[in-house]
Amino acid sequence: MKIGQLAAATGTQVETIRYYERQGLLSVAGRTDGNYRVYDESHKQRLAFIRHCRCLDMTLDEIRTLLGYKDSPRGNCGEVDELLDEHIGHVTTRIQELKALAKELRALRASCSVGRATAECGILEGLERAAREHDHAAPAGGQRHHVGGSHHERLATRKGHDAAKGPDPVRDR
Repeated sequence: MKIGQLAAATGTQVETIRYYERQGLLSVAGRTDGNYRVYDESHKQRLAFIRHCRCLDMTLDEIRTLLGYKDSPRGNCGEVDELLDEHIGHVTTRIQELKALAKELRALRASCSVGRATAECGILEGLERAAREHDHAAPAGGQRHHVGGSHHERLATRKGHDAAKGPDPVRDR
């Protein structure tokens, strides 16, 4: 099948497939005499595996590691367990961050009532106050101020990419 057919069969943007090839996650497809990529069922299955891992919010490095184990079926599964345990820890941390974010947003929402003029809007006042007090420079520890991935599905996307993060074919979900 051609790249467009693979894209349609897996719900993946063509550019994302090319990106996964460049990253070594998906083997480079053969070419026809007309220089079209030709994919087979193994490409489709591997792409489905990659996409499912992305849906589980795994990084490309995590996926690359899992694919390495998948390609070496006689390897030790214990290391796969460790990788997943570490990923679960990241997800748990993110859930805690999201709960704190939701609490902050609810408090902000509670600061405003319907019918006020926007000049007296408690939400806008709270955001303005927080903007003055909050240091938006990245801390030395590399911690984020914004919880990534929390609303990528809801944002309008450009050609299947997360608009909040810019054109990144990896976030094509």
